[in-house]
Amino acid sequence: MTEPVLNVIDPHLHLFDLQQGDYHWLKPQQAPLWSDKHLIRGNFTQADLTLGSTFKLAGFVHIEAGFDNHQPWREIDWLEKHCSGPFKTVAFADITAKAFGQHLDQLTQRQSIVGIRFILDEQAERILSADLTKQHFMLLSQANLNFDAQFSMTDAKASASLVELANQFPDVAIIINHAGWPPAKDAVESRDIWQLNLQKLAECKNIAIKLSGWEMADRAWQPQFASSTIQDCIISFGENRVMLASNFPLCLFSMPYAELWNTYAALPNISRETFEKLTFSNAKTWYKLKTD
Repeated sequence: MTEPVLNVIDPHLHLFDLQQGDYHWLKPQQAPLWSDKHLIRGNFTQADLTLGSTFKLAGFVHIEAGFDNHQPWREIDWLEKHCSGPFKTVAFADITAKAFGQHLDQLTQRQSIVGIRFILDEQAERILSADLTKQHFMLLSQANLNFDAQFSMTDAKASASLVELANQFPDVAIIINHAGWPPAKDAVESRDIWQLNLQKLAECKNIAIKLSGWEMADRAWQPQFASSTIQDCIISFGENRVMLASNFPLCLFSMPYAELWNTYAALPNISRETFEKLTFSNAKTWYKLKTD
């Protein structure tokens, strides 16, 4: 008997048009200075999201990719012109800038917009604890927009500041990107800190977590690492606040798009019901997607 095709919503991917957008970070002479950056320095469209016979891409969430950080709505306009089917967009918006509210006004005029991302990284604690950030979270709340948080959860102060924001603005959905950059299992002290902050963040019911970006830590990442991280996240967040994603096209540093999803499907200790939540229904809920 043939196995039924599984519907997937990919909640973290990027599409590029190098002729239309800026993509400062993709230029060869600009950081990050990856030796294999040429693998992703090209145009990627919805047609490149091929999954083979096992899965059907039922929807996706496009995460900002530096198309135009001065006028971030231009990326959304490009996507809405060229993409079809169920999809949502998470736009760039500088949460540290006084122009944030004006940019939000522009972005909320776009039909696909569901949230914003401003990469926090090493500045996470300073940004998340700033009074201006709290004012801008109020605007996100009023606009019913999500906040995608990209930072390392080994940063205890940043994690605590995000918990404070989540508690202050319980109607803003906060989604941690790339599992908060989990350390390797053999980095015991760092992994313990990551797990402790994972548990603290999970106490906030308006926080969810996306798991992707494995290739950013290790181009030759192993499924066992993903499996243990998924289990840690499910233990803390439960099955309804964890999502699997691709980080396409950066996943190509390690493997093709379809192979990544097949790797997820082959992971042990995940029931079919749980897998459906991690790869479809949770993303549909958190990113407010309507599918066929």
